[in-house]
Amino acid sequence: MTQTQKSHPLSRLWGYATVHRRAMIVASLYSILNKIFDLAPPILIGAAVDVVVQQENSLIAKYGVEDTGSQLLVLAGLTVFIWVFESIFQYLYQVAWRNLAQTIQHDLRIDTYDHVQHLRLAYFEDRSTGGLLSVINNDVNQLERFLNGGVNDIWQVTTTVIVIGGIFFYTAPSVAWMAMLPMPFIIWGSIRFQHTLAPKYAAVREQVGVLNGQLANNLSGIATIKSFTAENHELERVTHESNLYRIANKAAIKFSSAFVPLIRMIIMSGFIAILIFGGRMALSGEIAIGVYSVLIFITQRLLWPLTHLGETLDLYQRSMASTDRVLDLLDADALLPDGETPLDLSVVRGEIRLDSVSFEYDNTDNLSVIDDLSLKIPAGETVGIVGSTGAGKTTLVKLLLRFYDVQKGSLSLDGLDLRDIQVEYLRKAIGFVSQDVYLFHGTVRENIAYGTFDASDEEIIEAAKIAEAHDFIMDLPQGYNTIVGERGQKLSGGQRQRVSIARAVLKNPPVLILDEATSSVDNETEALIQRSLEQIAIGRTTIVIAHRLSTIRNADRIFVLEHGKLKEQGRHDELVAEGGIYARLWGVQTGVRRD
Repeated sequence: MTQTQKSHPLSRLWGYATVHRRAMIVASLYSILNKIFDLAPPILIGAAVDVVVQQENSLIAKYGVEDTGSQLLVLAGLTVFIWVFESIFQYLYQVAWRNLAQTIQHDLRIDTYDHVQHLRLAYFEDRSTGGLLSVINNDVNQLERFLNGGVNDIWQVTTTVIVIGGIFFYTAPSVAWMAMLPMPFIIWGSIRFQHTLAPKYAAVREQVGVLNGQLANNLSGIATIKSFTAENHELERVTHESNLYRIANKAAIKFSSAFVPLIRMIIMSGFIAILIFGGRMALSGEIAIGVYSVLIFITQRLLWPLTHLGETLDLYQRSMASTDRVLDLLDADALLPDGETPLDLSVVRGEIRLDSVSFEYDNTDNLSVIDDLSLKIPAGETVGIVGSTGAGKTTLVKLLLRFYDVQKGSLSLDGLDLRDIQVEYLRKAIGFVSQDVYLFHGTVRENIAYGTFDASDEEIIEAAKIAEAHDFIMDLPQGYNTIVGERGQKLSGGQRQRVSIARAVLKNPPVLILDEATSSVDNETEALIQRSLEQIAIGRTTIVIAHRLSTIRNADRIFVLEHGKLKEQGRHDELVAEGGIYARLWGVQTGVRRD
């Protein structure tokens, strides 16, 4: 949806918050009733003045209460009634709007996060984590601040204009226009203010996303920053982005701050008009003293609250800029189309077939990463996939996990095209151990059980033993309850890798993919992992993406890729004997040169 086609953010929010509309209407009703009772005291003051001046001829006396003492008691009773109900409705609207703000904030954040989780992987590769966090957290919070008080302010200002305007035209129509005269100018100024301020706050929200992205990126890479003593360089980058954020805010603040003083000058003209012309009418007897008192007090109630309109509109524009960003993210059409066929994991054999598969990433100048690739991985076999950097090994893994869809040809599991299988079942059927292990902040136990959340302690320990991880886990300060830190930073690379393997073992998938699982570990750890992999591979299809060819030496077959094409296939000894690409790679790693 283009910017020109997009609906106004308020209407988009109203469309989103369908389930909360009844609560919004009730909260709005509380706001309106509170303001109606809040506007009554000036009328009571006018009535009290009327009683003192007119006595037995006052307005209250016309309703049968002629004694002035009794009239004052009636006014006292009305005062209690009005103040009690004003307080009740103030309590009700504050509770209603605040709870509604919290509920919508919660729903919007959860819905947005859930939507983001299901977006294509390519969506994240083009965006910073900090920028997305800024939308899901900061922008949603900005909307909550507006719902907390801004909506109530708008309703109360609207109610004030309608009620007091009606009172003016009923009690003193000849001067009512004087009090109402500033209103068109205030409304026109507010609309102009709103339209001018909107792009300024949109720029503010965009820049805060950039700043958050820079901060999140730096904090994630703090070890690299320290190792290259780049603290000053990164401080300059953050300072630059923060300064751009300050400048964007400065432009918005400069404009929004001018609104209230200008509106106040317009308001002053209406108040002076009532003061002078209404006073002359009271002196000439055209209106009662009590009515004149009401007009003075109620004019103040009408016009002075409008000075807060600028603050309300400022908050409104901030929240609408945030609303647009949140709903744009929620509307992002980058979902992977789901298949319709579920899988019975107990009968999945694990046969994988690629038929003339081609794939290229966006913005790669039509360079195919996978080019007309055909191969078959029989069920239950252990296969190795090797090749130099850029051969397409990791891309093949992404296609198997359906992070991306093939663009030509077909990729199938047990004869079913991956695009026809429900993604949830497909990924449950595949265990994945990456070279870039990600552990969540939590205990070792929680990280092993991630994805198999109902696993028992016995199952977790057994998986750790198979992955050759149990012994080092027991040596940790709290064993399986040891906190691993963010991204598992308290563990060594080899320890993280073995926890990741234990996680895959516990999942017990019919297909296991190991993406260079030993590329960053020492020889001893590699031997331990290799021993565990020999156990894990029994009874399941195992695909090993290998950098170290020693890890696939005993594979049932090996596929050699180059520039996305299949160049060689066979067992280790056969490929070495052929003297081709594999033999050359083997020679480089073993120090045996082959011409």
